[in-house]
Amino acid sequence: MIRRIATVGGLTLVSRLTGFVRDVVMAAILGAGPLADAFFVAFRLPNHFRAIFAEGAFAAAFVPAYARTLEQAGLPAAKLFADQIAAALVAINLVLLAIALLFTPEVVGLLAPGLSDDPERYDLAVALTRITFPYLALVSLETLFAGILNANNRFAAAAGAPVLLNLSVIANLLLTPYFADAGHAAAWGVLIAGVVQVLFVGIDAEAHGYGIRFRLPKLDEPTRRFLKALGPAIIGAGGVQLALFADTVIATFLPTGALSALYYADRINQLPIGVVGIAVGTVLLPEMSRRLAAGDDKGAASAQARGIQLALLLTVPCAAAALAIPDLIMRALFARGAFTSADALAAGSTLAAYSVGLLPFVLLRSFTAPFYARGDTATPVKAALLAAAINVALKIVLMGPLAQVGLALATSIGAWINLSLLAYLARRQGFAISGGAIGKPAAKMIAIGVVLAAALFAGAYWLNHALSGLMRFHDETILAILIVFGGILYFALVFALLGRNWFMGLLREVSTAADAPAPSELAPPDPIEDSAALPDGEPPPRG
Repeated sequence: MIRRIATVGGLTLVSRLTGFVRDVVMAAILGAGPLADAFFVAFRLPNHFRAIFAEGAFAAAFVPAYARTLEQAGLPAAKLFADQIAAALVAINLVLLAIALLFTPEVVGLLAPGLSDDPERYDLAVALTRITFPYLALVSLETLFAGILNANNRFAAAAGAPVLLNLSVIANLLLTPYFADAGHAAAWGVLIAGVVQVLFVGIDAEAHGYGIRFRLPKLDEPTRRFLKALGPAIIGAGGVQLALFADTVIATFLPTGALSALYYADRINQLPIGVVGIAVGTVLLPEMSRRLAAGDDKGAASAQARGIQLALLLTVPCAAAALAIPDLIMRALFARGAFTSADALAAGSTLAAYSVGLLPFVLLRSFTAPFYARGDTATPVKAALLAAAINVALKIVLMGPLAQVGLALATSIGAWINLSLLAYLARRQGFAISGGAIGKPAAKMIAIGVVLAAALFAGAYWLNHALSGLMRFHDETILAILIVFGGILYFALVFALLGRNWFMGLLREVSTAADAPAPSELAPPDPIEDSAALPDGEPPPRG
């Protein structure tokens, strides 16, 4: 499993790094004014829907269903199932797209009502949303290909596809003189990226024998199980996105720059979430689905426990840094061009609030995986909806005194509530991993994180005075020194408190947990009775 996590995490890191370059270019060209706010609204709207219907609910329902069909009936049956779901997915997205394009002003007015009092930002947001919204249909099809590839142990193309989005937006921003303004340049970059991403993962799937052929959907057993899981998954993903929608809606009532502060802070916060949390969750879901389908409950629980430990090991230092030196991080990364020091200060405070919930943000996919792997998408809905309700209520309470920082803090509190409920519900249903498997290592890692945060705070204060004469790259130099110092200190403390044997054992067990064959892989499955009616051809090798 470590090899697969490294593949997904490594490519996600490349995606986040190119995303950082994209944000630096965007900050320098768009800044944090009305044009930037309008673009971020236009960019967030299709991404909220994507998170609900594509990467959220669809992936949660489709990947376990496909993996189960693949494990129990073989590749031809899994391909037939994917072909039928693909046809339905495209049809639904075309209808949704048509409605959104016809009623774009109403959609923007509903989801970003604060812009109605600012005609300039409102008109820009409507125009840019009409360009970006088709990205939803394109990325939904990409998600289908990604789910198929992941279930067949091919992770590289799907993990690398987001890089194309960043490169496309960067290229278009650099060509801003050829567009009406920088907002239009970035919006067209998003749409072009959607086309390229679908082609990228689709060609990879086709090359390895997993391409799709649209077929009329039939209400057979795999489809019924998929639909049964999809409904609650949509509600659950919708609950999570409702809280994020609230950020966009409420932030439009705050002073200019609040939306931009939320965006740039969230971009930094998303780095460990994407590189660690999504990487572990992406690999863990199909792995647990296969093992549970094969009757290997112990192997599934072991994979989850080690995945959680690995996620904590890599996330704790990120949370410590974001809490201790958020202003320095934002100044060093973004304070140039149209992005001022005041903008960096606002984004830094927002980043600190987001980082309070970084650990649960990263761990959520690992805690939902055992439910989704069992085909249970209803239980996580209970946790998600309750957490979302508390989240939104807190946003309304905190927006007055804390502005966008209150929105980020409410999001973090909601994440902790969501994670706690998932742990409780898993224990009540009898498949929670033991406290000994993660409790003691987690407590030690959090203690190490507290020490690291204190050291980074003190180090930043001392270096700021020691390097006060450095006029160029002052903040960048301090941040680079602290990254090196913090990394050495953190892993020294890990080896001292948790031990070298624990560290090497974690890597060894995560490496072998998923690479060992599941019981059903030791012998080929029995051929299904109607195999003659399924697509011809030998199944390609996995991996």
